[in-house]
Amino acid sequence: YWHPFAEETARKVADWNPDRILLMPLYPQFSTTTTGSFSRIWKNAAKTANLNVPTAEFCCWPEESGFIGAIVARIRASIGELPDGQPYRILFSAHGLPKKIVEAGDPYADHVERTAAAVRAGLGIDGLDSVVCYQSRVGPLEWLQPYTEDEIRRAGTDGKALVVVPIAFVSEHSETLVELDIEYAELAAESGVPAYVRTPTVNDDPAFIDGLARLVAAAPETGTAPGGARCGAGFADCPCSNTAD
Repeated sequence: YWHPFAEETARKVADWNPDRILLMPLYPQFSTTTTGSFSRIWKNAAKTANLNVPTAEFCCWPEESGFIGAIVARIRASIGELPDGQPYRILFSAHGLPKKIVEAGDPYADHVERTAAAVRAGLGIDGLDSVVCYQSRVGPLEWLQPYTEDEIRRAGTDGKALVVVPIAFVSEHSETLVELDIEYAELAAESGVPAYVRTPTVNDDPAFIDGLARLVAAAPETGTAPGGARCGAGFADCPCSNTAD
């Protein structure tokens, strides 16, 4: 989606002449529209660049302990920014996806739920009020629900402050800095939400980076590295599915 694109990178890698290649997505949760799409693009680019060396690629890592620990620490800090005694709700907001893609076997929504469940366990807060929701919907198709904007409005009706956690993003970009920090913050104010705090993404948090390093160190020479996640038979589009080749 941005420079350097796969074709340019494949040429540079070929010039460097590596012994092996490991593709590490910065999408924690797998989708055919993100990691799967890039995998197809990379294979074509590598072929064009005559890059033929042992290659392994990660499917996903939705429950990696360093990633989860970094999110938990950031959420605790965000909760500390709320007014004392103010009831609050955590919104785990992920980039949306057309519902028909998930119904066709894409494991993305299941992976998002697994990340959120691991974070809840890490927080260990009894009676935690939290919701997984989806942002960035475009076009006329039905997307994964509930929509983040609807949950913001509901929080205003319920008198709940919000801690908004970008659960599927690892770095700051337009969907956090603009959509969450500006557009949704304005919606929260209009909807009467008592307080609105957006948790930063993990960025270069040492725990997160250490987690990626552990995955890389344990990666196989070739094939698909699941990163600890394995989907069931209902998710045929997952490279690590029990039914996938």
